[in-house]
Amino acid sequence: MREEEIIESLKNQNEEFRKICNEHRELDRIITEMEKKHYFTDEEELERKRLKKEKLYKKDQIAKLIREYKKQFSKT
Repeated sequence: MREEEIIESLKNQNEEFRKICNEHRELDRIITEMEKKHYFTDEEELERKRLKKEKLYKKDQIAKLIREYKKQFSKT
């Protein structure tokens, strides 16, 4: 099973996975919008960094769920 197929399957079957993907996508949108600015205040820079860390954490969660799915799928 290809990675894209696994992702679609998880989105359809797993509410937690779907929620994390949506949050990751929203963080990406917010960060992209923020980065249109050329200069950041100290507070904006801290917030941008916090959002990037949160987005990375979501990506790690997504990867973990995909690994677990693959592991479960390979046993059957």
